[in-house]
Amino acid sequence: MIPSFSAARAVLLAAAILGCAAASAQTYPVKPIRAVVPFGAGGPADIYARYLGQQMQGVLGQPFVVENRPGAGSIIGTDIVAKSPADGYTLLVMSNTHTVNESLIAKKPFALMKDFVPVAPINYSDLLLVVHPSLPVKSVKELVALAKAKPRGLNYASSGSGTPYHMAGELFKALAGVDIVHIPHKGSGEARTSTMSGQTELMLDAITTMAPIARAGKVRALGTSGLSARR
Repeated sequence: MIPSFSAARAVLLAAAILGCAAASAQTYPVKPIRAVVPFGAGGPADIYARYLGQQMQGVLGQPFVVENRPGAGSIIGTDIVAKSPADGYTLLVMSNTHTVNESLIAKKPFALMKDFVPVAPINYSDLLLVVHPSLPVKSVKELVALAKAKPRGLNYASSGSGTPYHMAGELFKALAGVDIVHIPHKGSGEARTSTMSGQTELMLDAITTMAPIARAGKVRALGTSGLSARR
């Protein structure tokens, strides 16, 4: 069991629809819809966007195209949507990273609360704390003891500064009173690969993507941030 860290969430947003009168004159949608995921492929936002796209395509009768545009902690992909026509045909898949960026990044090329309107929540995923199998720990208690015995001797991977995995790692450090080193990556896929290969010793990742890797024995799961882990 581990303390309650932030969880990974994804929400679908649309660029603020300005031409409402013109849009209402025709049945929506009449052309393909693009959903921009401002993160790398293989993460929770990407997986759920593609699943949603398959379902929506069947319901709406129009192609639903998922486009990964990672970079700058989600800023690049988000800005692409902000600058797209405000007609409801370009959607953004946002996550906790966007809300964190509101505090971390003062100057952004868009105003999150003004340039977008929410469409629907997509998913909620608790986090899984995992370590590389070579690390001689089999519980959170043992991990904390090892980290205290080796200050700055352990590294944890994240998908970049400001992401849920980074915030969860920093919260773990504060609650456990340990000093572990943050190693940011360009995306969650790279962070998982780093942890599986042993380049970084541990990671907090969404259960949806990390659980199959743990079951395959490529990492060792120590606990989750879910309520069920505390019962």
